[in-house]
Amino acid sequence: MRSDVVKKGVERAPHRSLLYAVGCSASDWNKPFIGVMNSFTEVVPGHIHLQSLAQAVKEGIRDCGGVPFEFNAIAVCDGIAMNHPGMKYSLPSRELIADSVEIMVQAHAFDAVVFIPNCDKVVPGMLMAAARLNLPCIFVSGGPMMAGKLTLHGETSVVDLNSVFMGVGKLAKGDMTEAELVELEKVACPGCGSCSGMFTANTMNCLTEAMGLALPGNGTIPAVQARRTQLAYKAGQQVMDVLSKRILPEDIITRDSIYNAFAVDMALGGSTNSVLHLTAIAHEAGIDFPLSWINEISQKIPHICKLSPAGEYHMEDLDQAGGIMAVMREISGLLKTGARSVLGKSMGEVIEEYDVRDRDVIRSLANPHAATGGISMLFGNLAPDGGVVKSAAVAPGMMVHRGAAKVFDSEEDATAAIMSGGIKGGDVVVIRYEGPKGGPGMREMLTPTSLLSGMGMDKEVALITDGRFSGATRGAAIGHVSPEAAERGPIAILKAGDVIRIDIPDHKLEVELSREEIEQRMAALPPFEPRIKTGYLGRYADRVTSASRGAVFAD
Repeated sequence: MRSDVVKKGVERAPHRSLLYAVGCSASDWNKPFIGVMNSFTEVVPGHIHLQSLAQAVKEGIRDCGGVPFEFNAIAVCDGIAMNHPGMKYSLPSRELIADSVEIMVQAHAFDAVVFIPNCDKVVPGMLMAAARLNLPCIFVSGGPMMAGKLTLHGETSVVDLNSVFMGVGKLAKGDMTEAELVELEKVACPGCGSCSGMFTANTMNCLTEAMGLALPGNGTIPAVQARRTQLAYKAGQQVMDVLSKRILPEDIITRDSIYNAFAVDMALGGSTNSVLHLTAIAHEAGIDFPLSWINEISQKIPHICKLSPAGEYHMEDLDQAGGIMAVMREISGLLKTGARSVLGKSMGEVIEEYDVRDRDVIRSLANPHAATGGISMLFGNLAPDGGVVKSAAVAPGMMVHRGAAKVFDSEEDATAAIMSGGIKGGDVVVIRYEGPKGGPGMREMLTPTSLLSGMGMDKEVALITDGRFSGATRGAAIGHVSPEAAERGPIAILKAGDVIRIDIPDHKLEVELSREEIEQRMAALPPFEPRIKTGYLGRYADRVTSASRGAVFAD
């Protein structure tokens, strides 16, 4: 066993002495040592309950002859970090999580690992680590939050965190009172779990299941249900089977499984952050995955499931409709069904056991919401290396848009302009110098997009940025514009009034300037001056690459 280097032989007597101190017994020396990477924290609702799930995982490991060792990862709550400097740390935390997993697993020579993530950057950070370490492993998430219910003026509506962000916009417009907003904020997040719509955390937990690295139900079983604890126990048992059969991440994280992940993402209309994270995971696995391939997948996969923020349903509805396995069963003819899973079966064999139970939540291929997938990559003279939009959440009248640019060099400036009424119908809001290097940290822009939605302007105003968006974003919001402004991308030369053309069906994002004008403006650009030069963010800005490469560190 790999762990023999810390427990076998006379020269390991000091190691065993330390292991006795943490509760091991002599009978443990012939058992596999299993790391349990738990991202429990008391400040993140998606993680507040993870101690109980870790306990179930450890019981499953022990019952199958392993010795579990729990350790922890950091976790940032994007909602709490939103629209202040704390958001600069969210995406950078992904790299720290991956690195910390590597450190703990390598330093203590674990034979296998169970990963317990839940929220936005924790899931991809752990997936990156899994690909890097290539040790037997399995994932079990904390599960989604239940949706909230708001009763106002005798009418009850289903709400979530995005409803609160939009409520701020409604308040600014005069469509909601402050007292009503207070009532909304009290009920929108009713308990533990990752926020209840098809936002980034739930998207990534669903895609982990689709890739075969987690058991069926990982993405959709609600956090508060006993089935979630049962799933954790089964994951602890299953990792021992994965270890005995030597099923490695390199066997599961392949070009085919990443294709399947993107295909399911298209069917779900998931978060645009999946593009950033799956690209980074492919990089760790040594898989070449050009962004142009995403549009090819989108053209093949219909959008058959519309959850919040694009639709009225939530994760609990998808779970009752059959979950991710039912979605995959519906599109099975379009998947790479030979891809492997932690169950030791092909994904084709796994999904055969599932059926769609609610055709309103999971539509058939013959009756999709749209014939193409819910995410699109855009290219053009404004985004030579690409930009991404959640096309599933764009109003039909905004799929093609032409408007004058309103240019801002920070999220705060754009937010202030929206709140003060400085944005009008037809405008294209441009937020730049918020990319991986320019931010630094590539902040999410949920506040400005939610304000526009809450004000009812998402059907007439577009927003583009070299930053990124929350999975809760709706409207013609185009992120990850690459190269970013800090790397002298064309977005840096835009001026107020420049006419921008957006054509989502044709995958185009362009500014109506001649090549000569663009070159002249580029030549006149002053050198980029980093906003932060010290601490972790300073080091991050020095090493991080473009969003088009997954914002991974330069090799």
